[in-house]
Amino acid sequence: MTETVTLTLDGTQYALPLVRGTEGELAVDISSLRATTGLITLDSGFGNTGSCRSAITFIDGEKGILRYRGVPIEDLARRSSFIEAAELLIFGELPDVHEREEFRQLLIENSTLHRDMRKHFDGFPVNAHPMAILSAMINAIQAYDLPGIHITEESDFRRAAALLLAKTRTIAAASYKSHIGQPLAYPRYDLPYAENFLHMMFSVPYRDYEATPEVANALNLFFVLHADHEQNCSTSTVRMVASSGANLFTSVSAGVAALWGPSHGGANMAVIEMLETIRDENLSVVRFLDQIKDRRTGQRLMGFGHRVYRNFDPRARILKRAAHELLESMHIDDPLLDIARELEEAALADPYFTERRLYPNVDFYSGIILRAIGIPLDMFTVLFAIGRTAGWIAHWKEIVDDPTGRIHRPRQLYIGNHHTQWLPYEER
Repeated sequence: MTETVTLTLDGTQYALPLVRGTEGELAVDISSLRATTGLITLDSGFGNTGSCRSAITFIDGEKGILRYRGVPIEDLARRSSFIEAAELLIFGELPDVHEREEFRQLLIENSTLHRDMRKHFDGFPVNAHPMAILSAMINAIQAYDLPGIHITEESDFRRAAALLLAKTRTIAAASYKSHIGQPLAYPRYDLPYAENFLHMMFSVPYRDYEATPEVANALNLFFVLHADHEQNCSTSTVRMVASSGANLFTSVSAGVAALWGPSHGGANMAVIEMLETIRDENLSVVRFLDQIKDRRTGQRLMGFGHRVYRNFDPRARILKRAAHELLESMHIDDPLLDIARELEEAALADPYFTERRLYPNVDFYSGIILRAIGIPLDMFTVLFAIGRTAGWIAHWKEIVDDPTGRIHRPRQLYIGNHHTQWLPYEER
């Protein structure tokens, strides 16, 4: 028997189906609400609205749980590479040896950019933001590399997924090289994913950059932990664009644009800017936290708290350890990193923040790691996009494979003028 909840409107009762997820989550199915009652729901920001059924990522914000396809993020962080995590997200299962090697070959074969695509970089101004370049160039890929705009065969999808993962990394590094006036570095067939990106970022014609194991492992971990995070702003954007029938590259390009927003992918940049403020204004950590507590100052504690997690962000626990290990291995003397450590310790010891569940989130530690590696501030969100591309591909495929899918079209509650008469110019 179907479970229902009852809505009473003007004395009339309406039964709405109650739906259960595999982890025990409950949802009220309101898909027929407007047809049966004439009502819509109003939920600004979609904070309480389930926009889809998805089998990709599970989050329990109260318990601090994150799983990709059922696999705990802690296991993936400890045992998997980014590409293995990407295959899990995109294809639904951890790859076997044959599948892993096949996908690795597809990545190698599709890492380089078409020669004519390199001309596009010259068309951007020197001060163009790398995220603008990344979004535009991902859209341009389809003109050079796809046999057709729309992907219908599974083998074509596997190639397109590998191509997009590989070329996003290449475009990101090329956008940086173009920005600083250095020649573009070609990808190497013999390097793993993270190491290859670092090679293309930091190698110059007279010297190849060789990443230390600690740096490569930290970046690989960064990509794994950013690969997907359920129905966030950019992922929801990819799904909405995909629902219109838009192809994979156009949909992911839209996701890059959404991620660019400072409230989303730019949060780890804001952490570093906050630390720079503390340094430049010669503030003590105690005084800065006092300013945070005084709402009249308008000061914000960046990198703490999360829209979903009401507990410690599980990704933050992992990156916290990784950040400390990386800094110790590199013997870095950076005042900002010292401030970050002191700020973390002080906030976690202060009941004002812990009682409000303002724990460090993934952005706090990821900014520290990227700075230690040497990634420029305006490339932080680009690296976020490289990792998140895996999740965007998975969500695009889930939309395309849904036989019941329809174009996404939210409703609204109109609050504008009543019927208004048009007037000629002389009467306005």
